[in-house]
Amino acid sequence: MLDSALEIPGALHAVLISADGLLMARTRDIDKDNADRVAAAMSGVQSLSRSLGFFCDNPTQRWQQTLVEFDGGWVFLISAGDGAYLGVSALPDVDMQDITFRMQQLVGQLGKFLAAPPREDLGARR
Repeated sequence: MLDSALEIPGALHAVLISADGLLMARTRDIDKDNADRVAAAMSGVQSLSRSLGFFCDNPTQRWQQTLVEFDGGWVFLISAGDGAYLGVSALPDVDMQDITFRMQQLVGQLGKFLAAPPREDLGARR
């Protein structure tokens, strides 16, 4: 289902990650090792971005999205439910409005499927 994010000309890859940096899903055009690296990095980016709400004169503001620009493209990261994030990479000439709209549509279509509840201590045995 993430492949629908790549229907926008210039979109490259998409990943769905949990807040703790675990890969939940990926488009088939990115291998698992690279997708795992991206998931871990995006978790950190989201955490850093979320901590900047105070910079907009309101520390209680909820983080919505982060956009990172590189010489050769963009990385978009948005909230995809409780504890889940959708990341998409794109070429420099991508229509930014189209790709963010498509990402929001995708999040809306997947709804609760994308929510990742907090992990519990599954290692404890009694």
